[in-house]
Amino acid sequence: MRVCQTLRVLTFASLTLLLIVSAGCGSAQDQRQRDEKTRQAAADAAAKVKPALKEAGKDLNEAAKTAAEEAHAAAQGVREGWKRGSGKPLDLNSASESDLVELPGITHRDARRIIANRPYRDKRDLVTRRIITSAEYSSIRDQITANP
Repeated sequence: MRVCQTLRVLTFASLTLLLIVSAGCGSAQDQRQRDEKTRQAAADAAAKVKPALKEAGKDLNEAAKTAAEEAHAAAQGVREGWKRGSGKPLDLNSASESDLVELPGITHRDARRIIANRPYRDKRDLVTRRIITSAEYSSIRDQITANP
């Protein structure tokens, strides 16, 4: 919305300058007066437009930051979705620490605890043995298995 207002002010300033410049020809004194009026009109137009341009620049900067954050979140979602759809679930009894930390919400500390408490008869053992929380488990349950 502010960008539209800025464009209106710029258009008005441009039209004002065109009218002043096209005022016609005359004596050298008249020309100097027209030149001074043109300079003054340009200075006035620039002074009017400057705050609006600064504000529009701030708005654009905020919009760019928001767009970048949303793009980053979308990219993370794509990565997680890609990993989830990989087909083969990760075996808790044989997965490496680096494989385990790729699961959503699993930290290196969690991965080391999972490895230290092997073997698992069922993937739900992660919760019953209090290795991870139910919330953490619900985010990874479709991506893991416990093969004997």
